[in-house]
Amino acid sequence: MAATLAPLEPLNPARIPRHVAMIMDGNGRWAKQQGKPRLFGHQAGTENLREIIKACVEFGVRYLTVYAFSTENWNRPDDEVKGLMRILADALERELPELHRQGVRLRHIGRLERLNPVLMEKIRQAMELTRDNDRLDVIIAWNYGGRDEIVAAIEKIVSQGYPVEQVNEKLVADSLFTAGIPDPDLVVRTSGEYRTSNFLLWQTAYSEWYFPPVYWPDFNRVEFHKGLQDYARRERRFGKTSEQLAG
Repeated sequence: MAATLAPLEPLNPARIPRHVAMIMDGNGRWAKQQGKPRLFGHQAGTENLREIIKACVEFGVRYLTVYAFSTENWNRPDDEVKGLMRILADALERELPELHRQGVRLRHIGRLERLNPVLMEKIRQAMELTRDNDRLDVIIAWNYGGRDEIVAAIEKIVSQGYPVEQVNEKLVADSLFTAGIPDPDLVVRTSGEYRTSNFLLWQTAYSEWYFPPVYWPDFNRVEFHKGLQDYARRERRFGKTSEQLAG
């Protein structure tokens, strides 16, 4: 029998962010608190993502981007990097059927080339299987860095021969890994840290940020709901004044 979800205060549908991006921070520190190795925390964090995906569907979020592995994470100890790759491969095999059943479309941003060929193929197969789903887009930022993405966009623009007078914000946006995906309305970084950490540097120019003081494995449906309530109380001005918005 499925567990009954605790009732929460209703959210205003007009104030739900269309796109939420998450920096899933604090897995290692959470594991240390438990007296466990860091990979124990990463495994718990991966399992927690399942609950947050369900919450996105429940609350009406349409796009969820998660920062799973940065270009800088390759500098971590070899055993941790290998463990993270194993966790990703296992999670794909274990979760993919249910995600597909729920209507989740899996997408990837970053560079797949550095992954081993078997894992790369699993990711591509997952994206192919779910490409026509339309209930929730889950974008996995794996081997992703915001600066690397901007460099890749510049390389693409130059290689296509655009003259400098045709280079504008739309062309850059269309050349990013996230082309076709709306910019995040809300970015959540767990663990209480206040850094962007090279995540979606272009796309978050006008995003709202929320910094809950809990580690990622403890960021549950209730904590997510608090973040959405906080977002709903904010006024998004995009450079304008409150008076202009009201008028």
